[in-house]
Amino acid sequence: MSDQQMLDELKEYIEFHLSIENLVLHNKMQDLDYTIQAESFSLEMEDYIKNHRQPTVHQVLFSFIDEKGLSDTNIYKKAGIDRRLFSKIRSNPEYRPSKNTAIALALALQLDKEDTESLLSAAGYSLSDSNTFDLIIQYCLENNIYDLFSVNLALDHYNQKTL
Repeated sequence: MSDQQMLDELKEYIEFHLSIENLVLHNKMQDLDYTIQAESFSLEMEDYIKNHRQPTVHQVLFSFIDEKGLSDTNIYKKAGIDRRLFSKIRSNPEYRPSKNTAIALALALQLDKEDTESLLSAAGYSLSDSNTFDLIIQYCLENNIYDLFSVNLALDHYNQKTL
């Protein structure tokens, strides 16, 4: 093998191995960059959640009960819901009641429309102006009709599912 041939092969050998090393290094840098971006995104997401989180339905409901000085028994009976369901709501802060249950609780607490919207919002619901059921509930709230029997009578009259 001539000296020139050996030098050419050596050059190819070095270039080949340097390119592999650069590729490995480049991949490691990409992984590091991705990790840094993921950590940054995670921190931004945590900050966003922390700054925008609203009270849970559990917190809102029981603050209304405490404000009004009512007993749990009085509320769940007046709302027409089962003691076990109310116990589940009481004992599990992450539990989210159905929209009908939240409305029944709002009626039992005699909440106005704004406070009812707060309770429903905390549970992930709202009252819509394009839904007959919701309009009946809004009418009852605006006219201080909190009796479950009367509300159900109005819902039934318009062929809506009762509470």
